[in-house]
Amino acid sequence: MSGTNGFSVSGYGPERSAWARLIARDSLVRRLDWPMLLSSLLLSLIGTALVFSATRNRTELNQGDPYYFLFRHLLNTGIGLALMIGTIWLGHRTLRTAVPILYGVSVFLVLLVLTPVGATINGAHAWIRLGGGFSLQPSEFVKITIILGMAMLLAARVDAGDKDHPDHRTVVQALGLAAVPIMIVMLMPDLGSVMVMAMIVLGVLLASGASNRWVFGLLGAGAAGAVAVWQLGVLDEYQINRFAAFANPELDPAGVGYNTNQARIAIGSGGLTGTGLFHGSQTTGQFVPEQQTDFVFTVAGEELGFLGAGLIIVLLGVVLWRACRIARETTELYGTIVAAGIIAWFAFQSFENIGMTLGIMPVAGLPLPFVSYGGSSMFAVWVAIGLLQSIRVQRPMSA
Repeated sequence: MSGTNGFSVSGYGPERSAWARLIARDSLVRRLDWPMLLSSLLLSLIGTALVFSATRNRTELNQGDPYYFLFRHLLNTGIGLALMIGTIWLGHRTLRTAVPILYGVSVFLVLLVLTPVGATINGAHAWIRLGGGFSLQPSEFVKITIILGMAMLLAARVDAGDKDHPDHRTVVQALGLAAVPIMIVMLMPDLGSVMVMAMIVLGVLLASGASNRWVFGLLGAGAAGAVAVWQLGVLDEYQINRFAAFANPELDPAGVGYNTNQARIAIGSGGLTGTGLFHGSQTTGQFVPEQQTDFVFTVAGEELGFLGAGLIIVLLGVVLWRACRIARETTELYGTIVAAGIIAWFAFQSFENIGMTLGIMPVAGLPLPFVSYGGSSMFAVWVAIGLLQSIRVQRPMSA
């Protein structure tokens, strides 16, 4: 028997199925973390304006089209949003079963960079040119596979109820899984990405409940490894010069210290409210190199001032705050570890990027999440947002 609304009163038939799907979609939308989603989207939109300001007059970069980088940044953001939706649809639990495939592909891609297919951009041999002006930076996606792979290993027996926390053997396996791509990225060398990956590993271990001896041991090994890398000459000369300029800001201000000095001048000239979008003398005069990518925060500091730059930091803080809530509220260790790895990634990379423009961190060639121009970085951070949203929407309703 049917009611006047056209749906089966008895609860059977295709009408019931359609109604159930509608309710399910509505429930999914309501359970999304909207403060995180809107903050991330606003960051990307602010980044669009900043990238446009930094590149509209750069004819040597934009091929004579002032809107070249504007449209590409919007395209990257759109693709990133599509990847986020796809990640939510698949779910972090489904991706857990695909970790071996994802890990193998990511390792293959970073190995490919070391072949003649790899390309050097801004001093880092970390890219694969795809043609048509597009390129791929595989190390951005390695961050995701390290998080998913370590989470899969560390949480397997705990989520199954066999263990209260990961045992030593499991931790060794997880560290070995992370070490392979990290060592390959070090050979590029891409020191900035290695630093982020090291922080991801540390964050994952802290969230997993593994023995603190592993955390302290990792810190000690990291310090010893940094000394060894320096002594063995693994770093390229330009990377050594960046650290030297950080230690001594007055060292070669017209050379290796030029970027940092010009960045601080740009940010300092913005004052409280800035010079106005598209009206920054440092930005218009093209005094700050790589201003659409690594040094995009200087455009905000100069043209939007302390208030505009502070808004970016606040929005990043909202993303991290919501991610912390997701990590705390999920009922499975796997979800907690994935969220913690993303938190460590976003927090360190944001601090490093903003810090290097202010002169309190060495220049490491890392983009500002959601804001800097770059497809690989944009795609990776939106996939990470998709993972966080999946963890939230798939947790039990009582959580």
